[in-house]
This record gives sequence, structure tokens and C-alpha cells, in this order.
Amino acid sequence: MAKHEHVRVAVIGSGFGGLGAAVRLRRDGITDFVVLERAGSIGGTWRDNDYPGCACDVPSHLYSFSFAPNPDWPRTFSGQSHIRAYLERVTDTFGLRPHIRLDHEVLLMRWIGGAAHWEIETSRGTLTADVVVSATGALSDPRVPDVPGLDSFPGEVFHSARWDHGFDPRGKRVAVVGTGASAIQIVPALQPDVARLTLFQRTPPWVMARADRPISAAERWLYRAVPTAGAARRGLLWGIRELQVQAFTKRPGELRLVERVAKANMARAIKDPVLRAKLTPSYRIGCKRILLSSTYYPALARPNVDVVASALGEVRGSTLVGAEGSEREVDAIVFATGFRVTDMPIIERVVGADGSTLAESWKDGMASLRGSTAAGFPNFMTIVGPNTGLGNSSMILMIESQLSYLGDYLRTLGSLGAGAALTPTPAAVEAWNRRVQERMTRTVWNTGGCTSWYLDAGGRNTTIWPGTTTEFRRATRAVDLGEYDIVRAPAAKTRTEDTDHTQDTEHTEESVR
Repeated sequence: MAKHEHVRVAVIGSGFGGLGAAVRLRRDGITDFVVLERAGSIGGTWRDNDYPGCACDVPSHLYSFSFAPNPDWPRTFSGQSHIRAYLERVTDTFGLRPHIRLDHEVLLMRWIGGAAHWEIETSRGTLTADVVVSATGALSDPRVPDVPGLDSFPGEVFHSARWDHGFDPRGKRVAVVGTGASAIQIVPALQPDVARLTLFQRTPPWVMARADRPISAAERWLYRAVPTAGAARRGLLWGIRELQVQAFTKRPGELRLVERVAKANMARAIKDPVLRAKLTPSYRIGCKRILLSSTYYPALARPNVDVVASALGEVRGSTLVGAEGSEREVDAIVFATGFRVTDMPIIERVVGADGSTLAESWKDGMASLRGSTAAGFPNFMTIVGPNTGLGNSSMILMIESQLSYLGDYLRTLGSLGAGAALTPTPAAVEAWNRRVQERMTRTVWNTGGCTSWYLDAGGRNTTIWPGTTTEFRRATRAVDLGEYDIVRAPAAKTRTEDTDHTQDTEHTEESVR
């Protein structure tokens, strides 16, 4: 990277959000951009999460870009390797590789007001950009609990998103900590090989049967020969999930029927009433993400599996002590404890117009305008930002809505002329988030009686969108200049009348409404 390289747009991250942004830029005729990726390959979440059994819980035909349909999905729910291969094909199909800078971890991004651009320090050098699109994703930085004595554990310890592929579980006593979407896939994958598997369950999840099957060669031929067939399938999957939203957001009581279906699913596999009691949640279904698996409960019923109905409280050498006091001897620990969602590390590396970091700006909770832009951070956009998550459908739908907003944002900037920047007004951000939080009060995520990663340290739900994907698409169709300040940088240098040399002017910004 040239020391003083300047680009129109810098995209951070090469998962679905980052690659989608890159495709959008190229389709809009913008080629002066880079994609900065901290790892040595693309893929984001689907590169980092390659643990045994890793797969998506959204149907394949809905978990792909609308502009890049894949008629060759091998299963109705795709595995990690299939999704990663899809992203590689998207990268090649749309000519993105020349723009991607691998092994370029972003260390610091600072808004330079006098030049109206971002200065970006990476592990491989520094560059500047007019616009930054942060697409680092919420499921990229693992969260490992601070367990007393963990440093003294003599065996293997790793997080599910940093799987040690040199680890051989055969004949070992393995503890899995956590019961989220990763754990319910890891447990059935490990159970047949280990001598004993101990699951530390702080909170039992609601688990529905997973209607997964191979997609036949005839079906794949049909999707290739008649693209509208694949589009129809995608549309049906989307429509069903749109109809489900009302139960999650306005009428959580309707989910009682779903709870009965989930309990029946459990009863088919778990015959022991004591174990069934341990595995039965005490909160309304949907409060946490509903998990899909047809192998999780059968694995827990096997004689070499032990469920500890508490969090991991302490480690004493090779002895794991549950929060309720029980002890288990293990040889390895796998943490399936989720990610830093509401306190993503990247926000500590973004310095805005007033010198504050995004983390400092969001100390009382994440807040942005339409899930995309933050007050005080000009020309900075987040893909999969605050309150853009979904509890029942595909995040690709939300990402594509934000890509539309990004396209209009850049068109609007272009119409304002060189040196212009946009920053949302605090009033607009406050009004948007007030409406979101008002709608959130009735949702199952806030009223269902659980504690989930959807909530931040203050108990606010700053992650989930309390509506349909159609509503979000409508809300992000175009930029409303009434919600933004237009920021223009002054000339960097002026010539005084009584000297024959130039002098630097003060780097200030002029805001125009």
C-alpha cells in the first residue's frame, strides 16, 4: 500500500456486508475503493466459524444475495463450507479481488476535518478515504467469560470461532460452555467421539426440529434452467417469515403454540423427566433466538453426555466447578459463548469529528440513524449497525436494504461537490432511536422474560429490528437531507497579503443545514 494512498471509499471487512458493499460500488460505477480485511482470506463470519457441524439456520435460497442467486445449493440449510464457497464465487463473479487488501487490520480511523476525509491506519500502512463503510459484523470478535482459574487449566481451551483444528477429541473428556446457535451444532458433532461431554448450560434454549434435506439434482437443474423458480422459492421463504413478525413484535402471546411444538420436539428425544426439566426454558419462546436442530436433543440423551444446569463458575486445575457447586474433571474446554455484539472492538478504533471514539459516543448504548450513520462521524456508515438484526429471517435482506441506502448516500454526496461530507444530526438520530425503542417495548425480545445478547449492559435492545424487512427497506430507500448536516472543509492553505509565503489555516469545519 502506498504511504499516502487515497481512495473514494474504504470498506472494512469482507463478509456478506463488505462484499455486498463492494458489489454495490462497482455496479454504481465506483471503482476507486478498497476492501480492508484483517485476515488472510475473505469470508467474515463464515471464514472464522468453521467448527464441526457449523451451518446456517436460515434456508439456503434466502441466505444469498438477490443479485447473485445460487441454483446449486446442495441442501435446504447450507453448511459453512458451502456458504464460504458462495462468497468466493461472488468475489470472482463481480471482479472484487483487485480491490481486496488481505492482512490489513484496521488499527485506527480518524476523521480529519480540515481535509474532510478519514485517515486509516492499518497493520500494513496508512491510507485516506472520503467515505468509510464499516462492515465488520457483530459475530466476529469472540466473547470469553472471565472465569476464575481458567489460566491454570492444563488442557486445550478455545472459542468456537477460533477452532483449534489440531485438537483431537477422540477419547477425551470435553466441556462445552454455552447453549447458543454454535453449541447446539458442536455438541452433536463431538458427542460420538468423546469419552464424555459435559455441557454447561446457564440458560436452556428453545429448539425446534430442523427440516434439512439434500436438494435433488432435478431441483438444482430446474433452478438453473428456470431462474424464476429459484426466485419463487426465495419469495415464499421470505413471505412466510414476514408473516411471522407480528407474533414477535406485537403479539408475543401467539407464540404459545410454537412453544408446544418445541416441547413436543424435546419430548420425542428426551425421555428422562429430570433431564427434560433441565432443558425446558422458563421464558417465552422467541425471547432468545429460536434454534433449529434435529440432532441436539438426541445427543444430550446419550449416556456419555452430562448437562450441568448452571454457568461455569471456576476452574481448579483440570476440575471445572459449576456455579451451583458441582465438579467435573475434563481434558478440554470449548467456549461457545457468543460474541462482542454491543461492544464491538472496532468502535474503539473510530475517532470522530470532536475527537471522541465511537465507543465513547455509544457508552450509553449504540444509536445510529436508520441503522447506518452516527452523529459526529461524517461520511461513516455501518452495515449491520444498531437495531438491524433479525430474530426470524435472513440478515442478507437487511444488508441489501443498507446497500441501497449506501448507494443513495454516495449519489447525494456526489451532488454536493468535492470536499463535502454528511453527518446525521443528533436530533435525527435521537428521533429515529426513540421510535425504535418505543416499538421495542411490546416485542418478545423485551417482554419474554430472558436475558440475551440482544440487550446491552444497560438492558436496552440495541441490536434487533422491531419490524418487517419490508419496513426497513422502505426506511432506507433514500437519504433525507433534512436528517443531515452538510460539512464542508475549508481550504487547507491561504496566502496572506503582506507575506510571500503560505501559512496553514486552522483546521475547522463549517456546517451548513
